[in-house]
Formats: sequence, C-alpha cells, structure tokens
Amino acid sequence: MSSELLAILDHIERERGVSREVLIQAVESAMVSAVKKAIGAKNLENIRVTIDRTDGKIKAFMDDQEIKAVDFGRIAAQTAKQVIIQKIREAEKDVIFNEFSAKIGDIVSGTVYRFDKGNIVVDLLGKAEGILPKREQSPRDDFRQGQRVRAYVLEVKKETKGPQIILSRTSPFFVKKLFELEVPEIFEGIVEVKSISREAGERTKIAVWSKDEKVDCVGACVGMRGSRVKDIVTELQGEKIDIIRWSDDLREYITASLSPAKITEIRLDKKEEKAQVIVPDDQLSLAIGKHGQNVRLASKLTGWELDIRTRQEIVQEKEEAKKARAQMTLDGVGEKVLDSLIEAGFDSLEKIKDASIDQLTQIKGIGAKKAEKIIEAAKERLSQDNESV
Repeated sequence: MSSELLAILDHIERERGVSREVLIQAVESAMVSAVKKAIGAKNLENIRVTIDRTDGKIKAFMDDQEIKAVDFGRIAAQTAKQVIIQKIREAEKDVIFNEFSAKIGDIVSGTVYRFDKGNIVVDLLGKAEGILPKREQSPRDDFRQGQRVRAYVLEVKKETKGPQIILSRTSPFFVKKLFELEVPEIFEGIVEVKSISREAGERTKIAVWSKDEKVDCVGACVGMRGSRVKDIVTELQGEKIDIIRWSDDLREYITASLSPAKITEIRLDKKEEKAQVIVPDDQLSLAIGKHGQNVRLASKLTGWELDIRTRQEIVQEKEEAKKARAQMTLDGVGEKVLDSLIEAGFDSLEKIKDASIDQLTQIKGIGAKKAEKIIEAAKERLSQDNESV
C-alpha cells in the first residue's frame, strides 16, 4: 500500500496540478483520526502520523513512542479514499484561486457553458468556470452556447463551492488590454495609454502618447489600413473607438478629446479643474454628442469638467446676469456679497427672501447677523416693488 499510495499521489500531482507535498500532508492529517479509532485513543494531540517521502512507509507515534500494533496499510486504504478526495478538492480550489488571482487585470478566453438568470457561465479551458454578470456584458454582446468569448478578469473571490471568477466586457480596462494585445508598441512600452473612458456598447475614447518621437502613437494604434483597431472594434461588436493623441498642453488635449468637433476657444479654471469650451454654433451638437455622450467621455478622459458653450449663449447669459443683478440691488449689501449670492444660486430676491440663515452662512464672507440683514433687505425690497405695482 505504501508505494501504491505514493504512485497515486504522483499521478494526481501530474493530472490535477496539486502539489504532492500538500497531498501527503493531507493524508497524514486524515490518518491521525483513523489511528485514534484503531487504538481507542481519547486525545488526538498526542498522536502523530508520518509518511516517508521516498518509500511511502507509514509510521504512527503517540507521545513520541512509535505505535507498532496497527495495520497502517489497511487503515490507509480505508481512510485515504474517503478523506483525500476532500483534501484534493480543497487543494485544487486553492490552485485555481491562486492561478486566476494572478490574472486579475488580464484577458482570459473561454467558451459559453450555460446561461443563468442573465449571467453567462464561461468554461475557462476546462480549468475553472467564470461568471460574466449581466451588468458586465456589453449591450452589443449576443453570445450563444459553445461560442468562444474573451473577457477581462475583474475579481476573484473565495467561496465555499470554490473560487468565483468575475469577468467583465464593459470595463474600460478590457479595451486597454485589447490594445496591448493588438499593438506591439503598447505591449513593449514605446506607446503609452495615458487615459481611457468608455460607455460600453457605444463609444470608447483612448488617449495615447509615444515615448519615441519617431513612432506615431495614433498611427501605431490604428495599424496599416486600420487593421489593428478594426480587430478591436470587431471584438467589441462594432463599438466606436476614438484614438486621441495625449498632450501635456491642456488646451490641446481637451481639443483632441472633443474630436471631431471644432473648438474656437478654451477658458481654464485650474483651481476647480473646469474648462469652458467655446464652439461655433454649427459645432455645438457635435461637441456635446448624442445624449451628451461626447462631452461626458471627454470629461472622464481629461479629468476636467467641460462646459460647452457658443459665443451667442455666453453673450445671452451675460445679458441675463446683468438684468438679474440690476434687479437684486439691496440696501447695505455690497457688490462682492451680491456676486457671492448669485454664484451660490441665490440669483433672485425671492430665493434670498425664502433662504434660511443657515443656508446663507454657508457662503464665504456671510455671518449670521449679515445673513439676517440680507433676508430682511430682500423682503423689504420685494414689499416696495409690490406697492409700486
């Protein structure tokens, strides 16, 4: 039985990838209980079982004294079968967990095994099953059973039934990884992906930059006659991809991020990381995009809040602001305080009248007494205006 046991463990190690040492330790642990039953011992702590790693001989000890009167071969045959399967399964789970934990942030391939309440169970080359939740599926995805699928490893959780491998096809990093696989210059580090924003199934914007002046970062990503980006678009079922040249010049970068719209002027507020982008009238809808998608993705890509305006809108807003300000003249309230009130959203006498002292004291430069005076002044002014009418 001794040599046969080692042969079985060696076979399992080769076939299942579970460490032989882990298995031997599992059998030793399992046999402690069996030896206890065989000799009628009450305490497990003073019993120890060892298996020789070379010849497979089994020895048992109680209080460091070897136990001689037990048929270890028979015990091994009876107990190893029952307990070793459980230990092997646990070890296999650990192997799978460790293997796929190392793949978090990578793309894996598999086939659609089955569907479960909108989620897709993916067979990962027979090694494990991955879950592609409905929320992580692109609206364009339409897989059938047995179909090959590629996905991004988002997370690996330890569960009682085994590792739960969460996959994603909506993550922007899925697209980033696809570019790494398709564009050698990105994989080699010559071209760097600086930022990426995505609305899965609709559009992705990816900003790239080349460390080598001789290498065109956008051209490298597009490929000869668009071959590289076409392969990625095919994988994403036709999702649109905008490849943008990254620049440390913010105005240049924002202009590129709003492509294909043409930009007239960009006004930066570096403190708030906001930018007012002025476009010609005929470019407004293009800059904003369908349902605001273009400006939304550009904001995510650049990390700046982008406000798209035409010159006509700005002029109109200024005129309206002047009118509103003229109507808000209050006794004892200076220009700066009025500007602060308008900026905080209190842009009418009605709003100031209905405001609480607590609300106004949230505005810089306005204390409780000042807030009380402003509210009273607004009420008085409105009362005067009503009387004059």
